[in-house]
Amino acid sequence: MSRIGRMPIAVPSGVEVSITGQNVAVKGPKGSLAIAVPAPIQVSQAEGVITVARPNEERVTRSLHGLSRTLVANMVHGVTTGYSLTINIVGVGYRVAEKGKDLEFQLGYSHPINFPAPEGITYKVESPTKLIISGIDKQLVGETAAKVKKLRKADPYKGKGLRLEGEVVRRKAGKAGKK
Repeated sequence: MSRIGRMPIAVPSGVEVSITGQNVAVKGPKGSLAIAVPAPIQVSQAEGVITVARPNEERVTRSLHGLSRTLVANMVHGVTTGYSLTINIVGVGYRVAEKGKDLEFQLGYSHPINFPAPEGITYKVESPTKLIISGIDKQLVGETAAKVKKLRKADPYKGKGLRLEGEVVRRKAGKAGKK
């Protein structure tokens, strides 16, 4: 049995879960999310607890068991507390500013870069070098953070660029001096 897949998911008060066939919809104080669980996996709800079960021990079914449970648990967590990622901007003259719901980056290029906000994502600029991306969908928050980081990848020689909070950039030595 999958150790993750067999763990029950506690449903907090204020969260409504509706299961119709293979579709699971979760509605909470921050919004609502829905997912279609793969065919062999069964999701059921009883007494404020969601359980995810698998009908057989086939390899594909076993791999989908833990995945399905984690996706449903992430939806429950997202509609109650939400997800956020912090991006630090390192470099002289590198900065970010809010332009309505969108962002405008100055990253050492000859032009500013405008980055639109996807549906369901909110930005908060704490300082010109610190950006917080938040939303209720964990996958969308991570994908948006990856796209923002791709605008100026962290340089291994000088350390300049965009990086997640707590991310360590391995520094490389430059050219060795001629002796």
